[in-house]
Amino acid sequence: MSKLSHVLLAGAVFGFSAPTFAFQCPSDIGEIDEALQSADVTDEQKQQVMDLRDEGERLHGAGSHQEAVDTLAQAKQILGLE
Repeated sequence: MSKLSHVLLAGAVFGFSAPTFAFQCPSDIGEIDEALQSADVTDEQKQQVMDLRDEGERLHGAGSHQEAVDTLAQAKQILGLE
């Protein structure tokens, strides 16, 4: 396989996976919102989760879906969801 073929294949894979990340963001945000209702975390952790959640939502809105997923994963980790 030529280098060009590898580049085209990688681009196609990323292109098809980007919509998946776009749909994952709202699901992650909802999961975080629900978990926050009964989370056994400190006030500092709760604030950190809320900040990460808001940043993830902002990134999602800006079209930076992989960054949004990564940011929301940090919030989910604090909540013990991952």
